[in-house]
Amino acid sequence: MSIKLGYDLKIEQSQKLVMTPELIQAIQILKFNTQELDSYVQEQLLVNPVLEQASGDAGSGQDSGESGSRDDSFTETASAGRDSASSRKDDDFDWKEYIKDRQYDDISYRQWEDRNGEEKENTYEQYVFSDVTLPEHLVFQLQCATEKKGCRRVGEYIIESLDENGYLTSTVDEIAEATGVPVDKVEEVLDIIHGFDPIGVGAKDLAECLMIQLRHQGQLTELFEKVVSEHLEDLANGKFGAIAKELGISPQKVQEMNDVIRSLEPKPGRLFASGADTKYIVPDVIIEKVDDQYVVTVNESSTPRLMVSSYYSKLMKQSEEDDNLSKYLSDRVNSAVWLIKSIEQRKQTIYNVVTAVVRHQKEFLDRGSKYLKTLTLKDIAEELGIHESTVSRSINGKYLQCPRGVFEIKYFFSAGVSGSHGEGISSNSIKEFIKEIVDSEDSKSPYSDQAMVRMLEEKGISISRRTVAKYRDEMNIPSSSRRKRY
Repeated sequence: MSIKLGYDLKIEQSQKLVMTPELIQAIQILKFNTQELDSYVQEQLLVNPVLEQASGDAGSGQDSGESGSRDDSFTETASAGRDSASSRKDDDFDWKEYIKDRQYDDISYRQWEDRNGEEKENTYEQYVFSDVTLPEHLVFQLQCATEKKGCRRVGEYIIESLDENGYLTSTVDEIAEATGVPVDKVEEVLDIIHGFDPIGVGAKDLAECLMIQLRHQGQLTELFEKVVSEHLEDLANGKFGAIAKELGISPQKVQEMNDVIRSLEPKPGRLFASGADTKYIVPDVIIEKVDDQYVVTVNESSTPRLMVSSYYSKLMKQSEEDDNLSKYLSDRVNSAVWLIKSIEQRKQTIYNVVTAVVRHQKEFLDRGSKYLKTLTLKDIAEELGIHESTVSRSINGKYLQCPRGVFEIKYFFSAGVSGSHGEGISSNSIKEFIKEIVDSEDSKSPYSDQAMVRMLEEKGISISRRTVAKYRDEMNIPSSSRRKRY
């Protein structure tokens, strides 16, 4: 609505959404996976002195009645904290009076408790180990292979000249010039390194790498050498007939040679790649089958339990005469309560979303990937009465562990096609059907994409040949011409 008053003065009425820092924090916490949440909680423990980590047996001596009382207290406390945060007034809630009346010593959420109160046994997973690098592995073998200092010096230089895949990045002439030894001496040491584990290190290119491995296996014939040195690209493209015609051998023989070559390691150095970038998956949700039902549990084992420090609660009682201290403590307590409440809200949201997913995908959990149904964020959002963005944040970057394995939660949300009975069939299910068809085909006469279209139609799945080709490529399944066996 707009009202013009004259003299270029105008009154306008508009609506504006203002996100408070607390709301932004709650949204951010919802997006975190288990590891990210743990890091964030540790950070908050450092910046907010009111927060503290509860001990493993905290609250274990309380009876159920007292526990229930504390839950009610927490709800009221959190509600008061939200009101105070939104209004930005110091006098909205009297924390000193609240603590005095209730004789409240901590504000916490009870997530995981050590049932027996005993310390866990040390496991091998708790100990850190370092991976052996490729240079270290080769230098150790070099020390065992030769005792000559000159050879060791040349060998170490060669080893340092290898890339992460194990290929030599310097020429023999460059190494000879750098080390001050004859070229034939460098070639001698390089030949020794060619015999080190992993076989194939020190090669200048892929062809030499493959021939070193074939020689080690005793399979390097003149024919093999010719195929590797001149026809690697044709092998990769499946042009067995052209190779056979040029070499005067049968396509079946070429295919047998191709099978041997494909069994070799094209990048021997990657077996010793550093594990620094290795990322381990910690499931955010665990699904277990109990009798005929699936039970959903949010994984909280790695996130510490938070509580409001009893020391600062007592200090608040004594801060009546110091307004600055009282205001500071009140702000810190509000922040702590909001954090605890946001973590609990995150847990509940994830639980609700995954529980809804389990209801939709129960057949997948019972029977496997072929029975994965189509599911969208909108479906879950409408069922739970929340916004799609909330569903998206609650599953983003998070994993679940179920009897079928560990999956990213996004895996269960996929588009698809309608089946013959009107039910949704996900793209992942269609891929499973395609893989099943390929696995059962006659290798001498593999099915074409069009043939697979007809076979899928018999199963009530109607998709185009182009879609079949797309799904096949996504699964790294070659075309029928390249799958053919002679």
